[in-house]
Amino acid sequence: MTVARIAELAGVSSPTVSKVINGHAGVAADTRRRIEELIREHGYQRSDHVAPTAILEVVFQSLDSLWALEIIRGVEQIAREHDLAVALTEMQGRLTPGRGWSDQVLARRPVGVIAVSAELTKRQLAQLSAAAIPLVVLDPSGEPMHQTPSVGAMNWNGGLAATRHLIDLGHRRIAMINGPDQYLCCRARLDGYRAAMDAAGIPVDPALLRTEPLYVDGGRSAAHYLLQLPDPPTAVVTANDLQAIGVYEAAHQTGVRVPKDLSVVGFDDLAFVQWSTPPLTTVRQPLADMGAAAAKLVMTLAAGRRPEHSRIELPTTLITRQSTAPPRRR
Repeated sequence: MTVARIAELAGVSSPTVSKVINGHAGVAADTRRRIEELIREHGYQRSDHVAPTAILEVVFQSLDSLWALEIIRGVEQIAREHDLAVALTEMQGRLTPGRGWSDQVLARRPVGVIAVSAELTKRQLAQLSAAAIPLVVLDPSGEPMHQTPSVGAMNWNGGLAATRHLIDLGHRRIAMINGPDQYLCCRARLDGYRAAMDAAGIPVDPALLRTEPLYVDGGRSAAHYLLQLPDPPTAVVTANDLQAIGVYEAAHQTGVRVPKDLSVVGFDDLAFVQWSTPPLTTVRQPLADMGAAAAKLVMTLAAGRRPEHSRIELPTTLITRQSTAPPRRR
């Protein structure tokens, strides 16, 4: 399939097709859509050897946490080894980049793209593929399409280890504050929690399961609800460290002591939690290593090589500090 053949099928000129492939303006919306559909339908990929810009592009939902900074640190390490700059795009909390994002990427023509917890549309995937711009998804929020290479962490094992730690301490009323279920990582952490409870023969009380945004406010809101139950939990597993800090705040506001009255386990092991009061027990997610692994995958694809593995999962580790203890006798 060639540009000329795409142009023939679309009933336009070859330069018009080239404009679409390269993300240039000057093409009517209906014509652009028709050309993009043909590119996607026929799996067209450019065969020229236009040198890419020395940029590695990383797309985030938001850049307002140390979580993102750790990933950037890992990506930058690999980019520096290849004399590449790192360009950052923020989606302002959306799962999918805006419609014009892929056109801008095509115009910038980076060496490759790392999409962090993002879901690209079929159109965006087809555009990147047609322009031969490698794409890797990091911590995918949904099932990667077209076997897109991806990097993640062993979230199920993390949820299992966090819950088993609390069970081993003697807890039975264990709550789980999870993130939105459109994130596969959150689903996996919840499944790990359920597996640990089931293996210990402890029924999961639906009243102890809460779903909230992955922010401090989400953890605080869920904890206020849980602590007001007639039979409140003695321990809480959260989907990330920010939620755990929200639990700390709710506990302080209601006179509940951590860990004497309530044990708390986070997820991520962001740098600040070792200095929280008390220092937080959490599941370490190797965020910088995940960023580096995603960047290495991009460079492998950019070199025209097939990666040994299209899905990489890095291990999580339970880090025990002072926010967990045996339950207080009631």
